[in-house]
This record gives sequence, structure tokens and C-alpha cells, in this order.
Amino acid sequence: MASLTLSVSDEFKNKLKTFMWVNWSEIAREETMKKLIFENYIKKGSITDEEWEFCEKIDWHPVDELPLKEEFKEEMERRRKEKGIKFKNIAELRKTIEQDV
Repeated sequence: MASLTLSVSDEFKNKLKTFMWVNWSEIAREETMKKLIFENYIKKGSITDEEWEFCEKIDWHPVDELPLKEEFKEEMERRRKEKGIKFKNIAELRKTIEQDV
């Protein structure tokens, strides 16, 4: 396996030392892989099975990095402003859900 050396300031290195339990090599590998998968996703609109396995392993998907669509933001803002429904207990919530089904 090849090795890669990264130059950082002494101050930054000292900050990293406070997290002795963190495997910085693994963090760098994951973040680099995410970047490569994201670039591939942007170009092709899909990911390979191997990339999918990696994404599942770390609970991440390239679409997570895309900006939210304006329509979605507007809908979320509209819903945020709506008056919420308050329930006294779980039974009341279940009853409401059953009525909607």
C-alpha cells in the first residue's frame, strides 16, 4: 500500500493530537473515497456496486452533498409555518393515523 504525507501547521498538528483515538488515515481514506464517488455520480448519475457498498457501510450517499432544490426548501418553509397537531397520548396519535388510512 502506498503512503501519503500531508503537511500541516504545528498548531493544527497539536490540535489533532488531542484526538489520539482517531485513525486519521482512515478518515482521509473515507473522505477521499467520498469525493471520488461524488465526482463519478455527478458525471454519470449513478454509482457502481462497489461504491454503493462503501456508501452503505458509512451511511452516506452522494446525493447528500447536492444542494436542496428551491421547491423543496419552499415546501419545508410552508410546512414549518403550519400549525402543528398536538396529541395527549400515543393512543390519540394512533387513532388519527388509522383514520387517515
